[in-house]
Amino acid sequence: MSEGDLRVFAGYDRDFTEEADAVVVGSGPGGAIVAGELTRAGYRVVLVEEGPPFTPGDYEVDGGLSMARTLREGGLRTTVGTVMPTMQAVALGGGSLVNSAICNRAPEFVLDRWCEDFDLSDTHLSDLDPHYDAVAETIGISPTPEAVQGRRNLLFRDGCDALGFSSEPIARNVRGCRGSGECFTGCRSRAKQSMDITTVPAALRGGATVLTSARVEAVETSGDRAIGVMGRIVAPFTGRPSHRFRVRARAVVLAAGCMATPVLLQKSGGIANRSGQVGRNLQFHPGVGVMGIFPDRVEPQFGATQGYQSREFLEAGFKLETLWAPPALLAVRLPGSGLDLKRRLADVPYSAVWDAIASCDRSLGRVEARRSGFDPKITWRLNPDDTPILAEAVYRLAEIFFAAGARSVLCGVHGFPDEIHTLEEAEILRRRTLRPSDLVLGGNHAFCTTRMHGDPTRGVVDELGRCHDLENLWIADSGVFPRCPSVNPMWTIMALARRTALALAERL
Repeated sequence: MSEGDLRVFAGYDRDFTEEADAVVVGSGPGGAIVAGELTRAGYRVVLVEEGPPFTPGDYEVDGGLSMARTLREGGLRTTVGTVMPTMQAVALGGGSLVNSAICNRAPEFVLDRWCEDFDLSDTHLSDLDPHYDAVAETIGISPTPEAVQGRRNLLFRDGCDALGFSSEPIARNVRGCRGSGECFTGCRSRAKQSMDITTVPAALRGGATVLTSARVEAVETSGDRAIGVMGRIVAPFTGRPSHRFRVRARAVVLAAGCMATPVLLQKSGGIANRSGQVGRNLQFHPGVGVMGIFPDRVEPQFGATQGYQSREFLEAGFKLETLWAPPALLAVRLPGSGLDLKRRLADVPYSAVWDAIASCDRSLGRVEARRSGFDPKITWRLNPDDTPILAEAVYRLAEIFFAAGARSVLCGVHGFPDEIHTLEEAEILRRRTLRPSDLVLGGNHAFCTTRMHGDPTRGVVDELGRCHDLENLWIADSGVFPRCPSVNPMWTIMALARRTALALAERL
C-alpha cells in the first residue's frame, strides 16, 4: 500500500471531496487507534483533525501561551453550575499531546460494575486485557524509572511508605524520558509517545489520508445509514473558516471527545439519539491539589511530570498522584496577592504539589450545542454527597505530606487556614461539612455523554461502540464509558477503541 498523505492548513487551496472506506473524526487516543487498526487491515481511511500538527519548535514552555495554542477556548473552558475548569486539546494527537502520559488499566471492580449496571457482557477486565496489552506494545507503556522521578515524586513514595499506603511508579507511554516535567506544554525531547508520533504515523504508513485544520460540522446520513461528514478548513489558533470539504465513506467513526462528539450529533439534526442520552450523563474526575512546603529544596521542576501514584483509596472513591505544572499556572491556585503571593512563589523551590482525582458518580451534567459555533455549553454540578470524598482526599494528601517531612501544607479549601503546620489542624476537613463551592476543582477527565448500554433505550452505542440507531456510525472516545473509570482514562479509551476498530473491520 502506498504511503498516506498528511495535509496542513497552508496546503488547502479549494473546496474538495474525499472517498474512503472509513472516516475517523478526531486524532486523539481513540481516533488514532481506530485509524491505525483499519489501515493495518487494508482499508482506505481518512482521519480528520480540527487542530494543527505541532513539532518541538512549536511548543511554548510558558503555560499560559501553551494553553492558548493547544487547548479549546484558549484553555479557559469551564463548566456552569459548579464552576470548574476543564481542558480539551485541539491538536494532532489530541489530549495525548499535552497530558502526563499516565496509563492505568481500569480496575476489575469498576469494569465488573459497568457490566452489571449497564447490561454489558464482554467488558470485564479479562475481556479488555488483550487490547490493553496490544496498545502497551504500540506506544511503549512502562513504569516510570527512579532515575527520572526527581525528589518531588520520591517524597510522595516516602510519605506513603511511612504510612503503610500502597504506592507505585506510574506507568506511562514514554521512551527515553529525561524527567524535564514538560508534559503539559509538549514534550520537546519527543520522549512522550503521543498519538502524533506513534499511531498517526502508523496510519500514514498504512496509506491513510490525514486532514489537519479540518473541522467536521455535520455527519451526513441517508435513511438509517451514515454516509460521510462535511465541514470547513479552519486556520490554526483562530478558527477562521475557509474552504469546504466532504468525506464520503462506508463507515463513520466519531472520536472527537466526549464534549465535541455529542455536539456534532446534535448539530447533525439530533441523530443517534432515540435513547435521549446524547449529551447527558456527563461525569468528571473532579480533582483537588495540595501543596506541601519542605525545610530544604525540592526543585520540583525536575522529574517526571506525574511519576508516582497511590491506588490505596480507589474503592473509597479517589486516587492520589504527584503533579507538576508551570509556576505561572500554579500561582493561580496559591492564596494571597501582592507581596504575600510573591512570598508564596518564593517557596516553590521548596515545594511539591500532589493531587487527587475522585469518582463522583452522583455528580452529573450535560453537554449541549449552542445556537452558533461549536463550543459546547457544559453544565455540571458537584453533588453534596460526593463532596466528602474530595475532603477526605485532601486530608490524605496532607497526611502524606507531613509523613514525608513537610513543614507546612496549603490545602486550598475555602474557610480553612491558608497554611497548616500539623496534621491535627487538618482534622477539620473530617469534622466540618464542606460545600461544593469550598473546593478549588479541576476536571480534565470527562466521560459518558454517548454511553454504551446493552439496552438501546438507555444508551447511545452498544458494547462495541456501534450506534444503536445507525448501523455504520461508531463512537470511539471517552463518551462511550458508562461510568467514570476511577483511574486516568487514556489507556482504557485506547483499549476500547481497538476493540471497536477490530469489530468495524469485520463489517466493512
